Amino acid sequence: MKAIWEKWNSWNLIKRILWGLAIGTVLALIIPGIAVITLLGTLFVAALRGLAPILVFFLVMGALTSTGGNAGTMKRIVGLYAISTIIAGLVAVAASFLFPVTVTLNNIDTSQAAGAPSGIGEVLTNLLTSVTCNPVDALVNANYLGILAWAILLGLALRMAHAQTKRVVNDIAYAVQQVVAWVISFAPFGVCGLVYNAVSTSGMSIFIEYGALLAVLLGCMLLIAFGTNPAIVAAATRMNPYPLVMRCLKESAITAFFTRSSAANIPVNMQLCHSLGLDERTYSISIPLGSTVNMCGAAVTISVMAMTAAHTLGISIDFPSALILCLLSAVGAAGTSGVAGGSLMLIPLACSFLGIGSDVSAQMIGIGFIIGVLQDATETALNSSSDALLTATAEFHQRRAHGIPIYMPKRGEIPPEASYTIDEKTGKPIIVEDRAKEIPSAQPAVQTE
Repeated sequence: MKAIWEKWNSWNLIKRILWGLAIGTVLALIIPGIAVITLLGTLFVAALRGLAPILVFFLVMGALTSTGGNAGTMKRIVGLYAISTIIAGLVAVAASFLFPVTVTLNNIDTSQAAGAPSGIGEVLTNLLTSVTCNPVDALVNANYLGILAWAILLGLALRMAHAQTKRVVNDIAYAVQQVVAWVISFAPFGVCGLVYNAVSTSGMSIFIEYGALLAVLLGCMLLIAFGTNPAIVAAATRMNPYPLVMRCLKESAITAFFTRSSAANIPVNMQLCHSLGLDERTYSISIPLGSTVNMCGAAVTISVMAMTAAHTLGISIDFPSALILCLLSAVGAAGTSGVAGGSLMLIPLACSFLGIGSDVSAQMIGIGFIIGVLQDATETALNSSSDALLTATAEFHQRRAHGIPIYMPKRGEIPPEASYTIDEKTGKPIIVEDRAKEIPSAQPAVQTE
């Protein structure tokens, strides 16, 4: 049994997932409706969702117990998260102006008008309420803002604890990571079950009526994934962004596409950041944070769906209102839950700003669920892969700024130990040793000055 397990893990995970995808599709077309196959996907997603809250809690707490982390890098990461999300809103609004889409709505009075928008205050209130919630409730209900807040507070408080206490916290974090690694090794079976369920129950015909809307949504997300996000990476690191972009899309986006949950993909992103040789003290905080607030895909969904409702009702939107809608979508996206379909619940927020009533926004949510097999999956893939992408971008930017060579280990290669440490007083990296000669297989990223 041990030999079989080792052989299974020796195969490339991405190839195993693609095989699972192909097998699930073929089985769905030949013998649809078998509950046992669907159960594989259900169990896989449930396992990831169950592990993610406790993983985040102990990783963040353990990281802060041992060190204060790198505040400078975290500020850059949060800034990149905000920039990416706002740009996503701009792209979505621009695409909606260039390619206006209308949909069929039932029993709607096009002359209706909603009152003054007040949803933004509610979103901010919900964010603050999440941060100050009971820590046990946060873990039970997978409230990641609450989990992060309590983990940070406890981690900082435990810095004054005895060394043995700190070791226990870090040992628990390591144990949870090991369990996560075991679960991820079964990803091909989970993906097989997930794609089997999607194809056998929905098929492709479900997208015919809303094909134009789906094309605008997916077009915006692809433009962000292969256009604006790489531009952000290039501007921050001054290197060819596409090796890093493609690495994140292959190792994070594919799994997120099928789990349709940013929260469930946290362990995958953690493993990706580790394989890239990033600082665990940074990504153990930035990845869980990103699964909650870095929602560029959600900003696209919220903006496009609201603009589509406005076009359908014949509401004219001026340029200043469109800009405000971009910012509103970005803030609303930050309040999106990291689970499948979470962004759809924020559509009424943007619709209310445009003077669209709740009956229309409710129907737009329903349309969102109809096209959600591809829309929500692509949105989640963009959201989650961007977490790892921007985390790596911020750290590579810091390395380059301080003259530290940027190395990106290949898939399957053991990442090199950190060649620098962080000065606790200045927050700047200090080169410990030159590891370039020790690791000849790690090739430096291509610089494009």
